[in-house]
Amino acid sequence: MRVKNASQQSDYIGSRRKFIQAASALVALGGGGMSLFGAIPETGAVGKSLADRLGIASYTFRLFNLDKTIAMTRRLGIKNLCLKSCHLPLDAKPEKLEATAAKVKQKGLNLYGGGVISMKKPAEVDQAFEYAKHAGLKILLIMPTVAMLPLIEKKVKQYDVKTAIHNHGPGDRNFPTPGSAYEKIKDLDPRMGLCVDIGHTVRYGDDLYAALEKCRDRIYDIHLKDVTSATAKGQTTILGRGIIDFARFFRILQKINFRGVLGLEYESEGRDPLPSVAQTVGYARGMLAVLEKNG
Repeated sequence: MRVKNASQQSDYIGSRRKFIQAASALVALGGGGMSLFGAIPETGAVGKSLADRLGIASYTFRLFNLDKTIAMTRRLGIKNLCLKSCHLPLDAKPEKLEATAAKVKQKGLNLYGGGVISMKKPAEVDQAFEYAKHAGLKILLIMPTVAMLPLIEKKVKQYDVKTAIHNHGPGDRNFPTPGSAYEKIKDLDPRMGLCVDIGHTVRYGDDLYAALEKCRDRIYDIHLKDVTSATAKGQTTILGRGIIDFARFFRILQKINFRGVLGLEYESEGRDPLPSVAQTVGYARGMLAVLEKNG
């Protein structure tokens, strides 16, 4: 990396120092076998290690078309892809959904999921599960209301498609935190789980690390990001430049035997996200390499 001025040099040194400190913390935490907490439904993730199961939540590339989204995902060396409706329209005809899924597969990517999808009305629930069927999705990342949960459970059983409730933090009246969703689905069909958005969790002021432990048996997907502050005004930033303790976070994922996708969702710099996303991917891979070596 070339640093062009004093400000950039300071940012680079600070970021590098944080990475080294976090990696050292992973080593200091030591090994420890993975704990199993019951059968976890298959979510369609490709890869055995956490690093191999990095993915892209296509909202990251929301201002680009599907072809460019595929190209940037491949350029990052990432295999797992979850498509938002801007890239895989919910109202697309079955043949279009099937063709898009085939196109993604032909490019060497694993289209494992779709979303985040609103489920506030029965018609939206019905549409989403037909969507999953024709696109061959293993999991739907959803934003439902409590009233829709019985119907969603019925559809999960009918279609054998997993669901993961996405928490949206401040402003989310239904499920702002992982725990608020977990309490509503913990006794429902085990194919109903959570997509923990770690940034929104922290922005809400919730204890991310305790939430991961508490909800461990239902966490099927993660939206991976860093944020600048533990307030509603916190913004997405490159991993390692925000306030999330990734040494602790990744160690907990190993402990709870997380088997889903770590979907990178970068919400800043919509018109030119790739450089920052690439730095995020590099940081995550570096941290996870240390974790895998010493885990």
